[in-house]
Amino acid sequence: MKLCRFRDGGATRIGKIVGDNVIDLSAVAGTDSMRLLLQNFAALRPALEEVLAPVYKLSSVRLVAPIDDPQKFLAIGMNYQAHADEAAAAGIPKPTSQLWFNKQVSCIAGPFDGIEVPKASQKVDYEAELGFIIGRRCHDVPVEEALSAVAGYFVCNDVTARDWQFRSPTYTLGKSFDTHGPIGPWITTADEVPDPHALTLHLTVNGEERQRSSTGDMIYRIEGQIAYLSTVMTLEPGDIIATGTPAGVGIASNRFLQPGDVVRVEVDGLGAIENTVFAEP
Repeated sequence: MKLCRFRDGGATRIGKIVGDNVIDLSAVAGTDSMRLLLQNFAALRPALEEVLAPVYKLSSVRLVAPIDDPQKFLAIGMNYQAHADEAAAAGIPKPTSQLWFNKQVSCIAGPFDGIEVPKASQKVDYEAELGFIIGRRCHDVPVEEALSAVAGYFVCNDVTARDWQFRSPTYTLGKSFDTHGPIGPWITTADEVPDPHALTLHLTVNGEERQRSSTGDMIYRIEGQIAYLSTVMTLEPGDIIATGTPAGVGIASNRFLQPGDVVRVEVDGLGAIENTVFAEP
């Protein structure tokens, strides 16, 4: 199932993508919060699968962030070897263990919303990533059971203000400017992704390809990420996790995003997000 949130007129609703259509799930979901839906998803899923109407053409509605109220937005740094190598060349030490940071949830943006270049930053960068969402409350999860905690997968751009990232060793400030967390276009449930480590992700800026890699090139696989994080903290339904970016980020070539740029991130089988860069007024 491909779960989405969409806006028609002034209302935001939860739906599912079927072909070129969106089927409104509001009557069964009873909420426009994906986090609340995921808390009861296993029980509600049979009823959600049976819903056949109301139907909207996908082209007639606006998709918004598939989840906008997670308790956590966590991301791992330098999780592809080629990216770790280019980061080292730019003066960023290679980590010797999983390197995690927070993106504040206020940075979340929709799959087709704009990315703002704030007046406070001159080095706004892109990072194509596979994201996933936690589906059940869990703590201290064994590696062999970890994938069972995943509700689904989505496309993410871990937009980063590099000049602010390096002002703090936690990275949080440089990762959390408003609009710097576009995600979507929907959540593809885990049962429809047989192997999350066999996907191709790629990013273009104004049609020029800047990043392309297989998710199989991750240093730390998703199950290892969940096991590591859940050793420290309880993961909750709706928590979102970004799994790292491959080589080709702007800092490696000193090419940062400029107003008017169009950034497109696609993960095969999961859809694409596309965001236009604009200057802070």
